[in-house]
Amino acid sequence: MSRFRSFILLAEMRTGSNLLEANLNMLDGISCHGEAFNPSFVGYPKIDEVLGIDRDAREKDPHALLQKIKDSDDLGGFRFFHDHDPRVLDTCIDDPYCAKVILTRNPLDSFVSWKIAQATGQWKLTNATHSKSMAITFDPKAFEAHLEAIQSFQTSIQRALQLSGQTAFHINYDDLRDVDVLNGLAQFLSVDARLSNVNKKLKKQNPEPLNQKVKNYDQMTDALARIDPFDLSRTPHFEPKRGPAIPTYIAAPTTGLMYMPLRSGPDRAVRQWLAAVDGAPTDALLEKFSQKSLRQWQERQQPHRSFAVLRHPLARAHAAFCDRILLDGPRRLPEIRANLIRVHKLKIPDDAPALDDPAIYSDQDHKQAMLGFLTFLKMNLAGQTSIRVDPSWASQLTLLQGMAQFAVPDLVLREENLREDLHHLAQQMNLPNTPALGHTAHKWQGRLAAIYDQTLEDAARAAYARDYAVFGFGNWA
Repeated sequence: MSRFRSFILLAEMRTGSNLLEANLNMLDGISCHGEAFNPSFVGYPKIDEVLGIDRDAREKDPHALLQKIKDSDDLGGFRFFHDHDPRVLDTCIDDPYCAKVILTRNPLDSFVSWKIAQATGQWKLTNATHSKSMAITFDPKAFEAHLEAIQSFQTSIQRALQLSGQTAFHINYDDLRDVDVLNGLAQFLSVDARLSNVNKKLKKQNPEPLNQKVKNYDQMTDALARIDPFDLSRTPHFEPKRGPAIPTYIAAPTTGLMYMPLRSGPDRAVRQWLAAVDGAPTDALLEKFSQKSLRQWQERQQPHRSFAVLRHPLARAHAAFCDRILLDGPRRLPEIRANLIRVHKLKIPDDAPALDDPAIYSDQDHKQAMLGFLTFLKMNLAGQTSIRVDPSWASQLTLLQGMAQFAVPDLVLREENLREDLHHLAQQMNLPNTPALGHTAHKWQGRLAAIYDQTLEDAARAAYARDYAVFGFGNWA
């Protein structure tokens, strides 16, 4: 008896899923019900129903059909592609008693085969004398969209299985006529039956080499050369994910404006501006939201707008360094400071230096300390230190991704354009008076300007490569 109650065959068009289904259905105790959740039909193009459930009934309640498949006498399953009914996918992936079979094929071969099938109208071949074939024109943009869709789907499946501690049986298009591999799949599905030969009814379509199936073959090879199949251009990312940080959000006292801070940004100036919008003191601002109170605020404030503010990575790192590491104050992190001095050999005074007196704490001392901090940040954000990534210096992209778990800011503004952008936002909200925005630069930004050079910029770029790339930051000065 199988340890599974059902199975899902995760594949794509033109990957050989018809042949794999035909082979599975040759095994006693297994029934595969086609593309049971294809939005265009139920099971097969010319079939009206599967297990007594027609398309209309399935649209109303897809889980009723899924339950029928589970309750059948055989081990029941179906083929599922990335554009099939998503309502059943999570149910199947989360169910440890639903076996996962993943069928893949070279995406270029499947794409060309798909385009030929579209052009000829021939999706299956049972008699080779009836074969239809024609050369197609390769469309690079269509192929990239096809590749992105299937890779995204496969990545999401892989992650879901990893998180739930499940495994899948992986099979490639080239294995579909290998009896030993197919019998290995039967063993994985825990059925006793075995195949002595493969299904011979379905014939391979378009066996010709690609240069005979693609009219613009040279253009295709040029286009493929520009695609990065190994994602070599990706900026490595090991920074831990963050939550939405809802308690840090700040709303105007009465107007529907909310500031979603990216730590070490121009918080003081924005807080004062938000309070001035309603002619109130800063202690009247609404803060320390929970998810419940934030939802209530969103429902109560109609219309409402939220915004976050990007600061240049170097200026932001300098602000975090001064506020959290170098100087005294309520936001200082003494344990991390001590660790940076002891373990990472950060050359800063044991006591907070006088930043307003370069004669006591020189520009050279400050530059050396800042370079040391940026070197630490590169390792810290890459997960190479024992010190936690504090929100004060976490990458701004990671912070925004964390916010998106609850709500995405309506606007992501930039500090250098903040005065004009907030004025425009106030006009959108039909505010009678637009308050002036105060000075946004960090208190000790002058010390950064005094030590700035390309060495510091390069160190910041190395630490915050993703922020520079995604948000298009240039040099700070």
